[in-house]
Amino acid sequence: MKRKVIAAIGIAGLMVSIAACGNDSKGSGKGGADAKELTVWLTVDAQNNWPELVKAADAAVQKKHPGLKIKHEYYGWPDKNTKLDAVLATDKAPDVVEMGNTEMLGYMVKGAFAPVDPAKFDNSSAWLDGLKASVTYEGRTYGVPYYAGGRVANWRKDVFASVGVKSAPKTYQELTAALDKVQKKEGDKFSAWYQPTRDWYAAMSFVYDAGGSIAKQEGGQWKATLSSPESVKGLKEFKKVVDTYMHGDKTKDESDRYIVYGQGKSGMIFGAAWEGATSADPKNDKTGKLKDNLENFVMPGPSGKNMPVFLGGSDLAVPVKSKAQALAAEWINAFTGPSGQKGLIAKGNLPNNKTDLATLKNDPATAVPATAAEANWFVPMAPGWGQVEKAQVLQTMLQNIGTDKKSVEAAAKEADAAIDKVINTK
Repeated sequence: MKRKVIAAIGIAGLMVSIAACGNDSKGSGKGGADAKELTVWLTVDAQNNWPELVKAADAAVQKKHPGLKIKHEYYGWPDKNTKLDAVLATDKAPDVVEMGNTEMLGYMVKGAFAPVDPAKFDNSSAWLDGLKASVTYEGRTYGVPYYAGGRVANWRKDVFASVGVKSAPKTYQELTAALDKVQKKEGDKFSAWYQPTRDWYAAMSFVYDAGGSIAKQEGGQWKATLSSPESVKGLKEFKKVVDTYMHGDKTKDESDRYIVYGQGKSGMIFGAAWEGATSADPKNDKTGKLKDNLENFVMPGPSGKNMPVFLGGSDLAVPVKSKAQALAAEWINAFTGPSGQKGLIAKGNLPNNKTDLATLKNDPATAVPATAAEANWFVPMAPGWGQVEKAQVLQTMLQNIGTDKKSVEAAAKEADAAIDKVINTK
């Protein structure tokens, strides 16, 4: 599932409208604890895949608050934020809203969500690091992680078996040795590892694996660090992968990777956990061989540890204009608490916390995504990060590196300069 960062909320009167409501937006009583109605916005994922979990959360809250009416509205990802932006400029804001975790920052910067107390939510002390980062801004918590989606490596067992490799690699050295054999056998019209050059999620995993980062906060200010020795080391390893194993269009991003993989001209990908299975769907599998030949495995990093991966997923937030904030928090806890997480896991999602994640490592069906998600990273939670993404600074840097337009060092310095211009700007 793709989440796009919201660089700005985009409703002209929104900031003024939100600022004007101040603390009075919590409504009467205990932050709206005596409200008679609750409006919950979720995406169609919940409506289509786990409606029983929604009903269970409703029942738990209504048991404590007899007579409470809970209204649900469901939205598709493409149109959700447009509708949310419009309603946040009025006095009819929902009380709970689902957000992609990369969507949270722009709204937190603009003051659209009310702060919440993590102590009031089950397992908050064990939230996955990347998910916790997505709901935290300037030291305060503005949402609750809902579920996670990780990244894994996926390869074609038949392709690698043809060169004598019959088990997934445990180390980066084993991986590259296997890739070298496949590349030599198949030739330059085949990508042993189809790795889109502009895929900054993968590239930054190499950066973080090498001890680098996109940016760091020092003295209250963010500073880009892509040109640090550690980050450059990671970028050089990423370039080596693209140069050696990627024989496709080096100006592309990862958006159609699962389609390209399904065409049968590559042996491996590193991406969202759903991509391999989607490639094997009869609609995308042009080889007729993928269904029984694809295997997920934990991506090993050059550092000797598992590659840190970007964690996608969803969060739940309470708009600052909600008149039932206390009840909204109760509903979120009922939905994302232990029973809710158990239900989400049963539907194939990763949980929002390390405690539940650890249990999945013992099940062969979930061991790979659960293990991969343990080492994770998230974007800099800086006020101007949305502007960095909107300008595609990282993608431009990576394309310049992958196409040899600029050296790694020069491209990284240029990216740092571009990031530094906007990263601290609200």
